[in-house]
Amino acid sequence: MSITVAEAGVANASVPGIPLKGLRGAIARNMTLGWQAPRVAMGVDVDVSACQAWLRAQPVAQGGAKPTITACVLRATALALAGHPRMNALLKDNVIECQSSVHLGLAVALDEGLMVPVIRDAGTKPVAQLAQETRELATGTRAGQLPPKAYQGATFTVTNLGMTGIDWFTPVLNPPQVGILGVSSVRERAVVRDGQVCVAAMTTLTLVFDHRAIDGYPAAQFLRAVKTYLEAPDSLSGRP
Repeated sequence: MSITVAEAGVANASVPGIPLKGLRGAIARNMTLGWQAPRVAMGVDVDVSACQAWLRAQPVAQGGAKPTITACVLRATALALAGHPRMNALLKDNVIECQSSVHLGLAVALDEGLMVPVIRDAGTKPVAQLAQETRELATGTRAGQLPPKAYQGATFTVTNLGMTGIDWFTPVLNPPQVGILGVSSVRERAVVRDGQVCVAAMTTLTLVFDHRAIDGYPAAQFLRAVKTYLEAPDSLSGRP
């Protein structure tokens, strides 16, 4: 069955347009700025089998939130940022401003767009507290109950699309931050250890960074530090 140009025009005219204004417009402007940066992406596979076992032994937070892999990633990221301050930085007016505190932005998907509330002083908070704050921020964001300041002041962003089942993705920078970490789904995969094939729970972390602020080698060291913390979960209880 063929469709004439006139018929196609009528069909297209019935589809409502989505103007780039309001929240959608703000996202478009910010993503354009992030895309203009000379960005580099690198990824690493992480075995979270030990992390899953460690989580099963952790107490539920006072607010009732159960510790999750996301909370572990936030904790590992905060610890790694404390040891790699060039990644915990903002690039403003051609000046790299390394931040003394770690404030993690957590991407939350809404029907109308993406919001990024901030976990303040994430480096000082244990996994259970991060799990509780993650749940509260996500709930508050989706309900539209958070004040504007709740979305301000992040020094680094973590975005998790693991619940969608994807294997990997490369997120766009959230300027003026110089780095963002993408978290993919956790799946059982065949891996080789000491010459033997076994099954492990694996995820892929993707780091995107602004090459003006940090070079590939130190960025790789940071990403490796996140991986090391997650694969040795007892270390998540330590201090930065």
